[in-house]
Amino acid sequence: MIRGLVFALALLLAAPALAVQPDEVLADPALEARARDISRELRCLVCRNESIDESNADLARDMRLLVRERLLEGDRDDEVLAFIVERYGEYVLLRPTADGTNIVLWLAGPAMLIAGLGIAVVYLRRRRRAPEADHKALSDQEAARLREILRE
Repeated sequence: MIRGLVFALALLLAAPALAVQPDEVLADPALEARARDISRELRCLVCRNESIDESNADLARDMRLLVRERLLEGDRDDEVLAFIVERYGEYVLLRPTADGTNIVLWLAGPAMLIAGLGIAVVYLRRRRRAPEADHKALSDQEAARLREILRE
């Protein structure tokens, strides 16, 4: 029983390592290391939040092969990334750049947090300064009616 659990856990932990097939691995260890580094930065378009290095999808395999092909042609890492982004769009990057139109997305979160905190501060200050509500005591008739209701 425990052996089965250990084996299942080992398979789950090794699953990302099984994504790169033996026929994809480059003969040059330095080039292979570069290919793996680049592949970890690229999003699988099928699996969404998984890198192509971890994904078993056919498209991820095609992208891994494309990365290796570009490296064999002598491209630098940034040139390979630029080629992939040009081909598949900036969404393919797991860590998008913080320039151009993306700057709006990078700044929107902190700006909304600051705006929310500002609204909360203004609300709390106005609430503190507001006059307290005038609570009148119950009249004799209201008190009698309340006692009657509570007895029922």
